[in-house]
Amino acid sequence: MELSTPSSSDPDFAAQAEVAKALAHPHRLALLRQIALGECPVDQLAELTGLSLANASQHLQQLKRAGCVITRRDGKRVFYRLSSAKMANVLVTLADYVEFQQTKIREILQRSREFPEDLEWVSIRDLVSRMHDGTVVLLDVRSDEEFAKNHLPGAINIPIEQLEQRVGELSENANVVAYCKGQYCVLSVEAVQLLRAQGLQANPLAGGVSEWQAAGLAVSAAPR
Repeated sequence: MELSTPSSSDPDFAAQAEVAKALAHPHRLALLRQIALGECPVDQLAELTGLSLANASQHLQQLKRAGCVITRRDGKRVFYRLSSAKMANVLVTLADYVEFQQTKIREILQRSREFPEDLEWVSIRDLVSRMHDGTVVLLDVRSDEEFAKNHLPGAINIPIEQLEQRVGELSENANVVAYCKGQYCVLSVEAVQLLRAQGLQANPLAGGVSEWQAAGLAVSAAPR
């Protein structure tokens, strides 16, 4: 099992990086948020975002070069609008992801305060190595349905709500790595705390099915 190693010279990556670079400034995101509400002239955008006219114009030019916005001229005034509906979708997705990430981080921090034991997270790279060596029991604590759809190769499935009753299915000498949906899913942390309380050695995976697939690694599925 090998990690995917796409070339950094891939032209798609260069194009994506250019757009990401254009978005990577709070002033430009603020301008885009206003433009998403409707076509707007430069002077009004500057006023709405609290920027000087020169500063707003500079940021808008960077967004235009990256293809995020397009312009039209009406006399001496230049109006900006989003380049496409897909750009609006990017902004919505970005905002949704940040909200999701912050919520999950708060949940993890809260759980860390409730369970102060030091947790050593296992990276995907380390897990691949340990899977080759056969020194790990990989535990998927998602639902049966999610596990059937896709799971990490060789994983066993004990949904988190069943784990306390089924902990006897795991060997006392097991070296368990627990995972769930993704990096910010707290179910794996909950599973590790439960297993440790039962005297088993357990650690959470720094990631989940999403990060595993993003690394270019294959998943398994239950036979239909």
